[in-house]
Amino acid sequence: MSVNVTHPKKIEIKKFNWGEISWLVSGKLGNSETMTFGKVIIKVGHSNPRHLHSNCDEILHLLSGRVEHSVGDETFPMKAGDTISIPKGVLHHAKVIGKTDAIMVVAYSSPYREITER
Repeated sequence: MSVNVTHPKKIEIKKFNWGEISWLVSGKLGNSETMTFGKVIIKVGHSNPRHLHSNCDEILHLLSGRVEHSVGDETFPMKAGDTISIPKGVLHHAKVIGKTDAIMVVAYSSPYREITER
């Protein structure tokens, strides 16, 4: 068994025009052989690109803010405290509908999350 504590200096932060993703656990970081875990911030008035993950399921938990999460052909309004589970291969994206940034944590069932934007 291997136990890892990720300190803020060891995380990977990716910035985009719509917000940012902080990767806390992943195969790339070397602190998990089975999962990816991170924190996502989507800015007010923005959405992340529509995309899918061909190799893993995704679980997203909204910590603060409000979003509309489009999954396949359905749209799900979400508020702080809501959680959504997205099966691998399903197109999805989140759009902020509130007046504050949306902050969420995401987990993937693979240490190397694949993403395809559409």
